Amino acid sequence: MASDGFPYPVDQPGNFSADDKPTSLGDALPREMARVRDEVLPEYLSIPGGILAATMMRQSLDAAARAMAEGDVVAMIRCHEDLKGYEV
Repeated sequence: MASDGFPYPVDQPGNFSADDKPTSLGDALPREMARVRDEVLPEYLSIPGGILAATMMRQSLDAAARAMAEGDVVAMIRCHEDLKGYEV
């Protein structure tokens, strides 16, 4: 903890690593979208029977992007929880 009581140096916002937990929905949702898009979706696209799951993931990613664009916090929470359910 920094000497001013904040958990990170306020004047140096770039001190976060990729392993830091997001502190807000505005950080967490894009990170979860990237995880599904970059890590999970390609795995499902590489297997013959994965097209159905891949289609569902794309729909979830579209819904998350729409919720963010509209600023719909309730939909963003719902989308975040939905995306967290996708695993390899």
